[in-house]
Amino acid sequence: MTVLDSDDIRTEALFVSDLQRSQQPTAELIREAVSETVDRLGESGCAALVAQEFGEHPDCALGRMQWARNAVRTAFAA
Repeated sequence: MTVLDSDDIRTEALFVSDLQRSQQPTAELIREAVSETVDRLGESGCAALVAQEFGEHPDCALGRMQWARNAVRTAFAA
């Protein structure tokens, strides 16, 4: 079993949230979207939807995951 760190969980939550890169979201909006998505779906629900998206739309999923990872790193930087 793989243990995810908080950045991994946040990245998955942002990935499956309704927030879009084209909205050029602020750090505050990213943090809100992550929190709301984890509250709504839970960690395992986020992971399941990430897997589904990579299975159904691998061509789009990689770019969105890269954006989500970078956005989370910026929004949650200490």
